[in-house]
Amino acid sequence: MRKALYILSQLDDGDVEWMANSGKRRSLATGEIIITAGTQVESLFIVLDGKISVNVKDLGEIAELGAGEILGEISFVDSTPPYATVIALTDTHVLELPRATIEERLEMEAGFAGRFYKALAIFLADRLRSTVSHLGYGSAGLEADASMADELDDNLLDNVSLAGDRFDRLLRQLQKNSG
Repeated sequence: MRKALYILSQLDDGDVEWMANSGKRRSLATGEIIITAGTQVESLFIVLDGKISVNVKDLGEIAELGAGEILGEISFVDSTPPYATVIALTDTHVLELPRATIEERLEMEAGFAGRFYKALAIFLADRLRSTVSHLGYGSAGLEADASMADELDDNLLDNVSLAGDRFDRLLRQLQKNSG
């Protein structure tokens, strides 16, 4: 859920409503592949529920993700095919936001573009810090910060409750749209 909080803390209520109305709730069966390594990703995904496995050739599973995680964000930013294959470990629901739909909104609304890219930057910075910490790169400097590895940035804490409410509203809106 933490990753969705980073994204939703930077977006506004109108952005979240737009996501719910513009995206598509997609059901994945256990074992279904949502992203294939080497194949261009045409959507950004937010995991709504269930469990997802991220697998890299010759390494196997490198991550297990759940509700609130974002998929396809790196390929969205730099347009390169992903290195990982992403598979549903359980029956899972995701919000699928097509690249073309997001890019259209980015071009039409500068405010959204700023909030969206800031949210992605914060999200990717957190992922990089976690990866570096996990791999032990520069471990002497990280030992002092090890207790802070799972803490949210102080600047984001004020918006965590709001972001959690936005995620709940997103889920309710998607239920309403599909019902």
